[in-house]
Amino acid sequence: MDCRLPRFLLPALLSACALPAQPAAREEAAVAAVLDDWHLAAAQADESRYFGHLREGAVFLGTDATERWTRAEFQVWARPFFQRGRAWIFKVKKRNLAFSAEGKTAWFDEELETPNLGPARGSGVLLKEQGRWRIAQYNLSVPIPNALMTSFKAQIEAHLKSVR
Repeated sequence: MDCRLPRFLLPALLSACALPAQPAAREEAAVAAVLDDWHLAAAQADESRYFGHLREGAVFLGTDATERWTRAEFQVWARPFFQRGRAWIFKVKKRNLAFSAEGKTAWFDEELETPNLGPARGSGVLLKEQGRWRIAQYNLSVPIPNALMTSFKAQIEAHLKSVR
């Protein structure tokens, strides 16, 4: 029995094997567009657009240990910032994206420039629901260089003792 493929099938087979790269690139662009618009909506103080990118039940983790908010709680906390006409500005310097095998979950980390926090990092998860990517979790952090950790640790411990 001859198991070789006919030559005329080889280009079609190779083309079919290359197809997944195109949807992956489209999905990467779609997720990046959501995150970029989310950051832009904050900079433009567009509250409805900003919170429209968060799915129901989304969680926002802020830089302070007490800042763990559901979407609704975060919106209440953030409303005064949006009402004053300027919320916050996060400029993405670098972003890494990854996707689940079924393509319905994306996670990311991004390096940010911010006027208030200085260098910061965001990471999170997006879910694709009804053809739309929405943020399920966002974690904002301020990376502390290891060489400075001892000093910051002492300051954090002192602060925690003073507020208890």
